[in-house]
Amino acid sequence: MLKTKTLLATLAVGILFAGPAFAEKMKATLDGKSETPPNTSAATGKADIDYDAATKKLSWTLTYSGLSGPATAAHFHGPAEPGKNAGVAVAIPNAGTSPVTGSATLTDAQAADLEAGKYYVNIHTAANPGGEIRGQVTK
Repeated sequence: MLKTKTLLATLAVGILFAGPAFAEKMKATLDGKSETPPNTSAATGKADIDYDAATKKLSWTLTYSGLSGPATAAHFHGPAEPGKNAGVAVAIPNAGTSPVTGSATLTDAQAADLEAGKYYVNIHTAANPGGEIRGQVTK
């Protein structure tokens, strides 16, 4: 009986330490001056991002306030460094009200761009169809 309990305890400790891979924490701080070209929007936002490299799963919580009107769209764009524009890489559905949560599975190329710091989050409005607030994704 004692051997069985010891074995079970050892197995439990092994499972505890061999648990799932931990997601890498990333973030983006959004404002109008980070848009390309910059604008004078007083809106602000932030994206709290988790990325699991083993599964390539990207998860986010996006919050924002002060937009000139309702958000018409939001996306991860890339690949691009700060000050450069790029196309949509990952859509952020249901961005009309804050907060917005979601997830997506990245391709190998998207994962490489994200890890290299070449993604940004952009929130679009009717008054600013190219983007009202933007923030580069950082670790």
